[in-house]
Amino acid sequence: MSVVVPTVLAATPEDYKLSLERVHTFINRVHVDFSDGTLAPTPTIGSNQIWWPKEWQIDIHAMVADPAMHVDTLIALQPTLIIFHAEVKMDLIPVLQKVKASGIKAGVAVQRPTVPSDISAVLSAADHVTVFSGNLGEYGGTASLMQLEKVRLIKNINAGIEIGWDGGITVENAFSLAQGGVDVMYVGSAIQKAADPKAAYDSLVKEVNKQGVM
Repeated sequence: MSVVVPTVLAATPEDYKLSLERVHTFINRVHVDFSDGTLAPTPTIGSNQIWWPKEWQIDIHAMVADPAMHVDTLIALQPTLIIFHAEVKMDLIPVLQKVKASGIKAGVAVQRPTVPSDISAVLSAADHVTVFSGNLGEYGGTASLMQLEKVRLIKNINAGIEIGWDGGITVENAFSLAQGGVDVMYVGSAIQKAADPKAAYDSLVKEVNKQGVM
């Protein structure tokens, strides 16, 4: 069954707090975007400014060019999952192994041009993969459903891996994404920018759980 997880993308501690407050009454798992300003040009809060209620699960999406520089700091936060990008210019496998050795799930995000077969060793080492269909460091974007083909290709490499999707999720495409094999839907603007975030979340949950034929 697919789950809907709100995304928090904040440039200041004040915006971060407000983003958490928008969703805190109805969720217990949040996806936090963190950028070093290089891999994604959009500034975000620093890793030392990330916090959450202790009962929550937190997935940290680390949009950083040098995962090795940030991995110890992110591990110290003790999130549930840390996601680095497959497109970084370094060997990501030792970083993923370090995350897993600390008892935290290790994830990798793949952008549109990335072909799963080109990163098969990384996918084999990961617990989670996010198919990234948006624009790094921005809310919104377009959910290119052609990217769903990657789900099948990824599963052929690592059958047990959790599949996430980030970018452009709406009530119009959530059911198709769920039927296409997406386990975790990271939703930004459709929840954070909604007039009623809980109603928007509930609508998405209803869509991914409905029964029917595509």
